[in-house]
Amino acid sequence: MARLPYADLAHPEVSPLVDQIVAERGSVLHLYQMLLQSPPIARGWLNHLTGIRHHSSLAGDIREMVIMRIAIINGAPYEADQHAPIALKEGMTQAQLDDLGQWESSSLFSDKERAVLNYTDTMTRHVQVPDAVFAAVKPHFEPRQLVELTATIATYNMVSRFLEALQIHSDDARAT
Repeated sequence: MARLPYADLAHPEVSPLVDQIVAERGSVLHLYQMLLQSPPIARGWLNHLTGIRHHSSLAGDIREMVIMRIAIINGAPYEADQHAPIALKEGMTQAQLDDLGQWESSSLFSDKERAVLNYTDTMTRHVQVPDAVFAAVKPHFEPRQLVELTATIATYNMVSRFLEALQIHSDDARAT
């Protein structure tokens, strides 16, 4: 159960945002139900994540692999629950999802994917990225995609930390 109550989705202050979230996402997920406790934060978050998820040139399978790896490292089951179906839809295999926890010893990831996973692990665990780690990922992407990859890793670390600090879970009762 979440540490704070979810926002009242019928409150007049959040109604326009609720309509936007439903239009863009199909429903108001637990994450947004909590964010709507602060409409300005929810609005900024929605715009930022829409950019990361829907306006990036980064391939969907790479984006979702990064998100799923971050969920594993940070122990964020809600993030994993939400993104596993998306990862499969974007082209990851179930075997790859199953091996993400031990990707270093898996044969299911390409050199590009391994470089991305190492970059993800380094940013998530250590923040600072050694030159060798960056040098391994750089040849696989144009500068725009490297910015988008880095922003995706940073963003989903933010998401998992928010979810876990407030104990937001997929099985919580939904606000109405």
